[in-house]
Amino acid sequence: MNTFFINENDSGQRIDKFISKAMPDLPKSMMYRLIRKKDIKINGKRCEISSKLQTGDTVTVYTKETLSAEKKHDMSFLESRPDPDVIYEDNNIIIVNKPVGLDSHSNGSHMTETLIDQIKHYLYDKNEYIPENESSFAPALCSRLDRNTCGLVTAAKNAAALREMNKAIKDGNLTKVYHCAVIGKLPRSEDIITAYHKKDESRNLVRIVDSPVDGYKEIKTGYKVLAVKNDISLVEVNLFTGRTHQIRAHLSHIGNPVLGDGKYGVVSFNKKYNIFRQALCAYSLSFYFPHESELSYLDNLAFKAPVPEFEKKLF
Repeated sequence: MNTFFINENDSGQRIDKFISKAMPDLPKSMMYRLIRKKDIKINGKRCEISSKLQTGDTVTVYTKETLSAEKKHDMSFLESRPDPDVIYEDNNIIIVNKPVGLDSHSNGSHMTETLIDQIKHYLYDKNEYIPENESSFAPALCSRLDRNTCGLVTAAKNAAALREMNKAIKDGNLTKVYHCAVIGKLPRSEDIITAYHKKDESRNLVRIVDSPVDGYKEIKTGYKVLAVKNDISLVEVNLFTGRTHQIRAHLSHIGNPVLGDGKYGVVSFNKKYNIFRQALCAYSLSFYFPHESELSYLDNLAFKAPVPEFEKKLF
């Protein structure tokens, strides 16, 4: 028998979602069978798959198997440094400046340091994240950046904040502006460009075309030229859609690849400027929350990252 006491970070979830996180070794087929057989109860009463949990509930799982809860108490994040570059922090969220060369999440190897593990370690040292007190929640990134892209990333400290942040992103109420150095001069000083995007999963590469094609999704990218120096330009980019490698692939498609990009860029220019990681930074972040949101105090606030090294060096 396994018993779980539902705290604020667990509440609001469906019972099946909670059990999947709290008991990761329990096969889903077995979990659904236990629910049907009334061997998973909420406050001693039978429940349905769609039953939602509330703070103070007690969940009991009756099973003969001994199942590991190792994931719940995974402490491997302590191997990472507890020193993220914090730009802003409150009781609900933390905004950090991710450096170039750091993965946002694990790539499957515990030997690789990640941004989220640094944040977990930082919060653990402050007693704001205590894994043994959590059945289903851990601090989580609300978005991610490629390994070689620097800039602002937001993480949620609790489940309610994560839900609010995810909703804001889905509703288009979070605006992120990027700075990048690109090769050549843009067609216009300012524009919103549209194309169609498809990811090649096997090669981790995307393809861009100008006209609608089956299997391709529309992308929309806004840009504004901030400076031009010799044969490169400093550009501000605003994403109206959020597809994989959108900025890098879209700008390359119109003839202005990001400097230093080894996937969509131009090797000769990368060598000329001695830049071999994409000159791309998530530079600023703005929030828009309705009054009824628990994060409404963030409404209309904007945050900026430090000026990235490539911008200092080149412009």
